[in-house]
Amino acid sequence: MGSNNNGRTTLEVGADGVAVITIINPPVNSLSPDVLHSLKESYDEALQRDDVKAIVVTGTNGKFSGGFDITSFDGMQSGKVEQPKLGFVSVEIVSDTLEAAKKPSVAAIDGLALGGGLEVAMACHARISTPTAQLGLPELQLGVIPGFGGTQRLPRLVGLTKSLEMMLTSKPVKGEEAVGLGLVDAVVSSHELIETARRWTLDILARRKPWVATLYKTEKLEPLGEAREIFNFARAQARKRAPNLKHPLVCIDVIEEGIVAGPRAGLWKEAEAFQVLLKSDTCKSLVHIFFAMRGTSKVPGITDRGLMPRQVRKVAVLGGGLMGSGIATALILCNYTVILKEVNEKFLEAGIDRVKANLQSRVKKGKMSQEKFEKAISLLSGVLDYERFRDVDMVIEAVIENVSLKQQIFADLEKFCSPHCILASNTSTIDLNLIGERTKSQDRIVGAHFFSPAHVMPLLEIVRTRQTSPQIIVDMLDVGKKIKKTPIVVGNCTGFAVNRMFFSYTQLGLFLVERGTDVYRIDRVITKFGMPMGPFRLADLVGFGVAIASGMQFIENFPERIYKSMLVPLMQEDKRTGEGTRKGFYSYDNKRKPSPDPELYKYIEKSRSISGVAVDPKFVKLSDKDIVEMIFFPVVNETCRVLAEGIAVKAADLDIASVMGMGFPPYRGGIMFWADSLGSKYIYCRLEEWTKMYGEFFKPCAFLAEMAAKGAPLSAAVEQAKSRL
Repeated sequence: MGSNNNGRTTLEVGADGVAVITIINPPVNSLSPDVLHSLKESYDEALQRDDVKAIVVTGTNGKFSGGFDITSFDGMQSGKVEQPKLGFVSVEIVSDTLEAAKKPSVAAIDGLALGGGLEVAMACHARISTPTAQLGLPELQLGVIPGFGGTQRLPRLVGLTKSLEMMLTSKPVKGEEAVGLGLVDAVVSSHELIETARRWTLDILARRKPWVATLYKTEKLEPLGEAREIFNFARAQARKRAPNLKHPLVCIDVIEEGIVAGPRAGLWKEAEAFQVLLKSDTCKSLVHIFFAMRGTSKVPGITDRGLMPRQVRKVAVLGGGLMGSGIATALILCNYTVILKEVNEKFLEAGIDRVKANLQSRVKKGKMSQEKFEKAISLLSGVLDYERFRDVDMVIEAVIENVSLKQQIFADLEKFCSPHCILASNTSTIDLNLIGERTKSQDRIVGAHFFSPAHVMPLLEIVRTRQTSPQIIVDMLDVGKKIKKTPIVVGNCTGFAVNRMFFSYTQLGLFLVERGTDVYRIDRVITKFGMPMGPFRLADLVGFGVAIASGMQFIENFPERIYKSMLVPLMQEDKRTGEGTRKGFYSYDNKRKPSPDPELYKYIEKSRSISGVAVDPKFVKLSDKDIVEMIFFPVVNETCRVLAEGIAVKAADLDIASVMGMGFPPYRGGIMFWADSLGSKYIYCRLEEWTKMYGEFFKPCAFLAEMAAKGAPLSAAVEQAKSRL
């Protein structure tokens, strides 16, 4: 049953007649089926024993419970593991054993009380927590709904509006907020927690405190008419926020059932809906992403050697432009001391101002106090030379993409930095061997490729060359974790993983446009599919300068896979280079709001005539499905090459790269997981067909051909990729 089938609960009875039931299943006390059965046994025992008057439920190691054990989802989805019947758990254990008990119970909550953990706590007759405890129902992040009565009990404790918000956004609340909401009854420090809970149960027993079954509380619920309005508003919001997702709407229906038909009916509807959602593609995709994210920091041959990360305290950042200032922001936000180097006073001041602006926008949004702002900015200082680099633990170079400039910088760094200092480059396309060519320190040169804006985007590509030492990778993984990034470790090649996988994204858009598909329709179809923006809106955002610079790298290295269109160069001649100039594929108003620009069509006409391409009626009427496939199948094809060449260790890492680096919809499971849901054979056949009709840049790679011939999933290729390394 998943990874931890040794979970259990213990029962200890004190002289005061209070039984303390403790959930024990490290690291987060998850509720595996074993734990749930043991919880029922401990409860039954406490209820039968004459020396027990009341019950406290708690967890170990400063955590109540992180919720239902997700490792058992996989087996339940495939039918390999017998499902704990959720109706049984929810109704017979949580409702009819815990909540209906003839002896009062109090949940003593420290650390996490999430998902099933909070659902167990809500079935107790009162809840005491520490101020920093986190309470929430984040199940929707995994494509399911709460399954142990949460959809029925949370609204009865905090009211409909707040409970809908907590479930639909998956955001937990802290203990101190929970007390105001009515979710917990009192907040005390962790060392007083158990004592207070014991006294509280005895007070309930003596009727000094109310004895409440949460499921039948009604004073927080709105009258039916008003409730219906709240539900309709929530549905409209959910449809707007996630038009491709069904489970948020199912969650709202289940909550409504309990309000209209009564809480018992709500519990059964909840259990039934959970079983159906558990088998949905959305749930399978989101559970895959959940585990894939945790797996990115495990790198075979690197993280299994028992190396400990070294302490990185002081970091130097070279270049205060958009990327450099973003990286500096990310570092000082997480308490690193940062030295920012620029070539002159003017640039240095501009760089420091950018960092301040990044922090100030956090203060404005209420994400940061003024006091934290002062502390963070005090960690940053600026320099114009390398004198203060002698004691830094790590350098991150973030200057413009110019090979000889970067080579010079790394040669200089070698002279000034200590021999243990990590030398990292934030290049997005240039080969790292080239960057370190003039140094003797190849073993400590590494890529630290952040995505723009660096203090916001969650992905960090850690790029290793054949010389990079395992110690440096382990250090980088640790820094990545501390600055709250999800790291993926990749090999060294043009564009590394993310940019290389997606370099065809805009190119295929241009291919379709020249043959007659409307620019704005392509963007609409791709956003409807679930991307944050289509290829043309993205090109405007990034700016054509960057696109062309990285395009040159790809033309040099993969000439046969490039679709050459004159559209972008023609627009560039007229200074239409994207959002920065207020004109690109769209035109932008003062607030940077895009709108379609009729002027664009004359550039498209001109580009067609230069390329000698005619409008093809078939492309004017392409179906949404064809647009999605023509844009994404070449991305899948390139991703297969990245995997086959051993640039990435596992397909799941590339799924995370696509989701966190490019905004590929997580509920589709990432690019390779999505490809597998369609089948390698189907993708191969489509690409073959297009190659015959339109040319070599669609040609399926050998690896995709091999997997299609076997009818094998692309993500099963990890072992093969390893054998090639």
